[in-house]
Amino acid sequence: MNEPCLRTGPVFLFCLILFFSQVPACALEPEEVLVIANTNAAKSKGLAQYYMKKRQIPEKNLVLLFMTEKETCSREEYEKKAIPPIRRFLDQHEGIRALVTVFGIPLIISAPEKTLAETSRISELEARKKILEEDLAEEKKLDNDLKQKKNEELSELKNALAEYLKNIDKVAAFDSELTLVKKDRYDLNMWQPNPYYLGFRGRKLPIAQSEVLITGRLDGATEIIVKRIIDDSIEAEKTGLKGKAYFDARWKYPEDKTVAGYAFYDRSIHQASRTLAKKKRIEVVINDSESLFQKGESPDTALYCGWYSLARYIDAFAWQKGSVGYHIASSECATLKNPDSQVWCKKMLDNGIAATVGPVSEPYVQAFPVPEIFFNFLMEGYLTLSESYLVSLPYLSWKMVLIGDPLYRLNLNP
Repeated sequence: MNEPCLRTGPVFLFCLILFFSQVPACALEPEEVLVIANTNAAKSKGLAQYYMKKRQIPEKNLVLLFMTEKETCSREEYEKKAIPPIRRFLDQHEGIRALVTVFGIPLIISAPEKTLAETSRISELEARKKILEEDLAEEKKLDNDLKQKKNEELSELKNALAEYLKNIDKVAAFDSELTLVKKDRYDLNMWQPNPYYLGFRGRKLPIAQSEVLITGRLDGATEIIVKRIIDDSIEAEKTGLKGKAYFDARWKYPEDKTVAGYAFYDRSIHQASRTLAKKKRIEVVINDSESLFQKGESPDTALYCGWYSLARYIDAFAWQKGSVGYHIASSECATLKNPDSQVWCKKMLDNGIAATVGPVSEPYVQAFPVPEIFFNFLMEGYLTLSESYLVSLPYLSWKMVLIGDPLYRLNLNP
């Protein structure tokens, strides 16, 4: 992955204006927001109306779906019950830039049945793998050279099978799929590159900016949490976000700018902390040891980014009103409702955060919003939470979800 170039000041703002030249404005406005609720889910419509009143979103900007209230829906249900009413509204009303899903709308779209070609290819790879495993089980019949050769072949087959399954993965976050609701046809296998992502500037991509909508979600374990998210975001805009920014890297800052994978994101966490510290508008705490922040070590958290404690939330934080943060690990938004789950998105929302980001299943690290881009735009305050997310997010039609008020704009100077 190419490292994005970040600058602040007039040049940065000029680039920002150029980048958004294809849309009518930069900062998202209430009349540009379409709210989506589920009449089959208790509290969904009421919460949608509560949010719309608080944010002065026009009453007409509400689409009511009737679909499962469970956290997962099928691809067929999404295509038959979600897409048509949303498209009808978009066809009849101009100027909508953002879609907001509300408590009761499914979180995940399951994969459709595999095609005959996909099933055939998987069976072929698994059959070859089984033969090699059976041969190796009779290792007494194999000399060392043949044994080594078969082990290498088995390793290659396992990698090929894993890569094939990855490339035909069609499980998606409901909201991530909604970003492309205006587009009729696109490949559902794996992901689609996001034309708004700053790291892809100058590249020719299969998706155009005009085909993409901003998305965000007002959700949580209970309706009380959803109302708190709304109220805390609005109050933090008025009174200012209080507290410190906590960044939890795992390694020391690498001078090498060509790092990739986990090292790229670790370096980006460092870069985000350095950028915020230079601006001197918020106190920054950076942890660059392999151990994560522990209980009581982040007593006044306004902003957070860190990794990697898989599905095991660490209660180190006292989240301030309007706080924003995310944890880079797999499947941290696999559920927002399961009371026994320790995934980070659910637990952060349970404990008071106003906005977070996470994947509904394995996203691969390069699918996460890039921390230095996300926090830089968020900190500037020119763009909303959802726009800061959009320009820092590499892929659409994939696993990632933004939970929080899409219209929220960070205010550090009340």
